[in-house]
Amino acid sequence: MIAGVILDGGRASRMGGGDKGLRRLAGQPLIAHVMGRLAPQVAALAISGRDGVAGFGLQVLADSVAGQPGPLAGVLAAMDWAAGLGSAQVVTVAADTPFIPRDLVARLAAAGDVAVAASADGADGVRVHPVCALWPVRLREGLRAALAAGERRVGLWAAQHGAVEVVFAAVPIDPFFNINTPADLALAETLAAAAP
Repeated sequence: MIAGVILDGGRASRMGGGDKGLRRLAGQPLIAHVMGRLAPQVAALAISGRDGVAGFGLQVLADSVAGQPGPLAGVLAAMDWAAGLGSAQVVTVAADTPFIPRDLVARLAAAGDVAVAASADGADGVRVHPVCALWPVRLREGLRAALAAGERRVGLWAAQHGAVEVVFAAVPIDPFFNINTPADLALAETLAAAAP
């Protein structure tokens, strides 16, 4: 059984603040797009973020580390929640990635114990997206210790645990395109309209 958690705890400063997952794309909140793609791939789904996303019918997980330490704390919350369900693995994705692949979980699970998503369009090389990853929950105490010691970089922590990169094609759309600015949101509207 693999659980899934949508990470939505950022400050959205480049979007003017607020909860980025609640910004609308093609008439729906960003988080709804992510839910629609991830829910069929996992046995259980939750959101790591603030209470503002409680209206989606999913459990909202709070960080167990004070001070908004970033997405790595969301990964820990995801691991703790999944462990409580009896799941050995959890997939995390960002709330601002509305085009995640519909086979993300299967491909990550086939790749290795710790697997992170990457995208390649043949021109710019490979871009790694470590927030979109598969994690074994047995690593949670080590992650808790790393956060207490000041670690904040998801990619570095994943690499330290032997993460395998799973590369997805980024043509015609990078499936891990993330929305950070109003311009990104406008581009996402264009991409969503053109998507099959």
